[in-house]
Amino acid sequence: MPSAEKILYFLSSAVSSIIGVAVLSYGMSAEWSSSTMACSLSGNSSFNGYAIIRMGLFEGKEFTGGCNPFSVPEGKVKVFETLGEAGGAGAGIHAVVVVLLVIALVASAACVAFLAMVLYLVNLLEINITKSMLLVNLDAILKDVVVTFLVGFYMLLLYIIFNLFSIILVYLYAHMAYRQRQEQQKPTEDAPKEILMY
Repeated sequence: MPSAEKILYFLSSAVSSIIGVAVLSYGMSAEWSSSTMACSLSGNSSFNGYAIIRMGLFEGKEFTGGCNPFSVPEGKVKVFETLGEAGGAGAGIHAVVVVLLVIALVASAACVAFLAMVLYLVNLLEINITKSMLLVNLDAILKDVVVTFLVGFYMLLLYIIFNLFSIILVYLYAHMAYRQRQEQQKPTEDAPKEILMY
């Protein structure tokens, strides 16, 4: 029968993993980032308008003002569809991010979730997918991108922390059990051979 200490370690690890899965599940359905840009009509040097896109993994919303009198000021965005129309590597990287997050969700793998987070950051900050997505429906010039991370992104960080906590608990228990076994074997190793014979 397992000891109370073993049950406590593994129960704590299981609860931490379950909380992590719940956090990541919520995070995958929430908005991940908001990008705000200054915009101007094509051919105009006055950047007195704005364009904002709030993006989750699957859906988003875009808001514009003063960019183009013929554009719709607010609209929903299907992320994969819009990225496909925008072209480039952004759609492929975004698909890889989603697949990695599903693997992390199923396998409780913090390293896979960390890789997904890095790829998301590269896609958002280096490839600048939000600017490409806005330009699909907007005939304007965009500049000065300001990115704000939202709940979904921070839920991913929280998931990684919960997963690492679970791993640390299991490691601490295994280390403690190994040390106890070593201490139990030590008296027989140190005892004189005459005593062991009887």
